[in-house]
Amino acid sequence: MTTVSSATATTSSSSSSTASAAANISSDYQMFLQMLTTQMQNQDPTNPIDSTDYAAQLAAFSQVEQQVQTNELLTSLVTQLGLMGMSEYAGWVGMEARAAVPAYYDGTNAVTLAPNPVVGADQTVLVVSDESGNEVSRQTIPVSTDTIDWDGTDSNGNALSAGLYSFSLESYNSGSLLSTDTVDTYNRIVEAQGTSDGAVLVLRGGTTVGTGEISALREAD
Repeated sequence: MTTVSSATATTSSSSSSTASAAANISSDYQMFLQMLTTQMQNQDPTNPIDSTDYAAQLAAFSQVEQQVQTNELLTSLVTQLGLMGMSEYAGWVGMEARAAVPAYYDGTNAVTLAPNPVVGADQTVLVVSDESGNEVSRQTIPVSTDTIDWDGTDSNGNALSAGLYSFSLESYNSGSLLSTDTVDTYNRIVEAQGTSDGAVLVLRGGTTVGTGEISALREAD
């Protein structure tokens, strides 16, 4: 089932923030007028303040007031645009996204990986680490960009428990390490969320990824 979260809450929060800012501006403006009136009442009658000074103070405050209102309106606009984008990405829920993030292994189904060896590599080693960062598997794999399936076993072939696992690829040439790179994984998208920074996707296992970090989509098996 498609899940779209935080839309109502974000909209409500944006409206509340705008209303709060407007109330603060109004309160500050009233305070400013009171201070200006007090200043006028207590000025030295033999050396009154030039009226142009009052005009300058009013103009300065007005500019600040307008700038605050403009900033609040821009923030609200950005939030609304983010919600519009989230509605579009909600259609991705249920699909599998490719990104350089950890993958959730459910204890049964294999995890699809998309390695990308560096140019010049003649040997590649897949390194698997658990959620705590402990290495649990290390195996030589073909030097290829073709996807492979990790079956959830350690270096000795023992089954590992369900959880989040991260993957890296060591590229070698003539025994010398050329590079160690994060391996892209395919994860099922379970939720689309709207934030003030735009839409984000929640993957199975709880990993959150920005839409710009997704390099490919495919139908889930």
